[in-house]
Amino acid sequence: MIEIYTDRLRLRTLTAQDWPAFLALHCDPEVGRFVRDPEPVPLLKAKFEQRSQPWRYESGDWLTLVIEELGSDCFVGLTGFYCVDPELAQAEVGYLLHPDMQGKGYATESLHGVIDWGCLSFNIHKFIGHCANDNLASAKVMEKCGFELEGILRHNFRIGDLWVDDRAYGLLSDERR
Repeated sequence: MIEIYTDRLRLRTLTAQDWPAFLALHCDPEVGRFVRDPEPVPLLKAKFEQRSQPWRYESGDWLTLVIEELGSDCFVGLTGFYCVDPELAQAEVGYLLHPDMQGKGYATESLHGVIDWGCLSFNIHKFIGHCANDNLASAKVMEKCGFELEGILRHNFRIGDLWVDDRAYGLLSDERR
């Protein structure tokens, strides 16, 4: 089991007991409005089952970690990364926070923890982050963690019938804060 601790949080591997929180988070329209269209429950269940399995960095699969408040074990959200390219030592980060837990600095704190752990465990050279151009809160999280805006990818994905521009961020491991 993977466990990463920060000042206020514990990041840990998914367990079977996390399915209700995983499902609720992925079905929440507030959480998904900048990320993707709602996905059917069977697809979410398959995603959950795959992400609950033992993880290997080189697999190209997402490492999905539960974010919990220390002391209360209250569910905050999910974070993690996946190896984009092992030869280039690049990983893409991601995070989803429950709406009640947003605005408390938990996304930034958990992302710092994941980045530090990734550098120490896998010698990652570069972290990549993407967010919808209108998702200013997510952009701010990456910028607080030292990511630099590397470009805007126009009409890079769709949510419903709407084309969405994507902010592309990068963080070199030796520039992390």
